[in-house]
Amino acid sequence: MVVEALHGGADHISAEEIYEQVRDRYPYANISTVYRTLELLKELGLVTEVELGDGRVRYHPAERGRHHHLVCQKCGIILDLPENAISNLEDVLFHEYGFQADLRHLAIFGLCTECRN
Repeated sequence: MVVEALHGGADHISAEEIYEQVRDRYPYANISTVYRTLELLKELGLVTEVELGDGRVRYHPAERGRHHHLVCQKCGIILDLPENAISNLEDVLFHEYGFQADLRHLAIFGLCTECRN
């Protein structure tokens, strides 16, 4: 049911939102089971997680592809950013700083065009 909830939406979903969907079908569900299942899916590389500035970690099926987000800190708009937009960053961090970054799902915070004006 957790996997179905992940795949059911077109957008990123929080553990709490998944729990609501699971509980609707199975009233005896426990949110800790949802968290454990998401952690296992993350360890297996089947789901990615990102925090988009609202205090909630959100999940996304890994099979839908890698992408990143630009999050406006003023109006809250979230723009999708293709993976290739930051592809050189991983190499720069590794070669220049010796840091192996995990950039599978990244949120970059700032101001959108509308809010800068």
